[in-house]
Amino acid sequence: MAGREGGHMVPADAPNAVSVSVSVAGFKKKGAGSRSWILMDSSGQEIVLDVDKYAIMHRVQIHARDLRILDPLLSYPSTILGRERAIVLNLEHIKAIITADEVLLRDPSDDIVVPIVEDLRRRLKSVNVNREVNGDGNLAVHNDVETAEEDDSPFEFRALEVALEAICSYLAARTIELETAVYPALDMLTSKISSRNLDRVRKLKSQMTRLTARVQKVRDELEQLLDDDDDMADLYLSRKLAAASPLSDSGAANWSLVSPMIGSRISRASRASMATVRGEENDVEELEMLLEAYFMQIDGTLNKLTTLREYIDNTEDYINIQLELFLSSGTVCLSIYSLVAGIFGMNIPYTWNDDHGYMFKWVVIFTGVLCATVFVLLISYARYKGLVGS
Repeated sequence: MAGREGGHMVPADAPNAVSVSVSVAGFKKKGAGSRSWILMDSSGQEIVLDVDKYAIMHRVQIHARDLRILDPLLSYPSTILGRERAIVLNLEHIKAIITADEVLLRDPSDDIVVPIVEDLRRRLKSVNVNREVNGDGNLAVHNDVETAEEDDSPFEFRALEVALEAICSYLAARTIELETAVYPALDMLTSKISSRNLDRVRKLKSQMTRLTARVQKVRDELEQLLDDDDDMADLYLSRKLAAASPLSDSGAANWSLVSPMIGSRISRASRASMATVRGEENDVEELEMLLEAYFMQIDGTLNKLTTLREYIDNTEDYINIQLELFLSSGTVCLSIYSLVAGIFGMNIPYTWNDDHGYMFKWVVIFTGVLCATVFVLLISYARYKGLVGS
């Protein structure tokens, strides 16, 4: 894989490729299938890469099906996948690949992704500055407990926390915006039923349904991770990296040629290191606490949307009651009118009908006025009791 710097190809596999590179944002010409990525390592260095998917796959060692999840042209649900050397992160607009010492973020120039890049840059630089201060033996005033906890956290967890915080805050902000628009619209609809108000509420309800589905997907993904310790263990990239490169037995054998005692000590240290790593494989408490915090936050956002949905449903029921009251009142009045017409339409002989044909129009007019009066009285009484709006 290769990145571009100053118009030249920089081998990405070189150990000093990131440390000597600077942020490059002026790429105008893109190759076939190339995408813009920003790479940030644990030391705070960053570089903008304009490479194709095969270079990314080779760098982070993931399959094409995993990288396809990050394609913005394809519709994939929110996903957090733990692979051998990387975490594939697809959370709405946040499409990233996290390794044990670097994070690759897709389309860093998008307005919606820029705040995440800034937050990553701030978090990584603050941790590095704190480590340098501690290395000099000076105690900084800002070195509080929270910063100390960030120092102890693996790089992949710090990057994952930034992504989770960004997506939870983004969805919470969209929920608040929707709430501020929905509640006044519903109150206006209950006070006055009109086609304009109905259309406005219909559009807001569609937005709420889509937002609820997005929040639900993120919540389900976090819940699925929390329910499976093996999936959480797959996200410990630093631990797996340490387990893949312990003190080798070949090194112990070389030492044993010089000193059997030193060789046996190194062998015991190697076995103890491997046992420690294996013993920590099931220890996912740190990640579990991290995921639980953001699970509670996204669950709170989902509860707000659920409450909003219930409010919309209650408003719909209230409007249906109003419409049913109007229809029922009209049906009663028409029934009275039909009753009078049915009585006079019976084929029963009676003497007073003789020479009184002019009474037909008066009966029709009087019955119509009576039914209209009854309808107005019913609606007025319902409004007086607050059953219908103005």
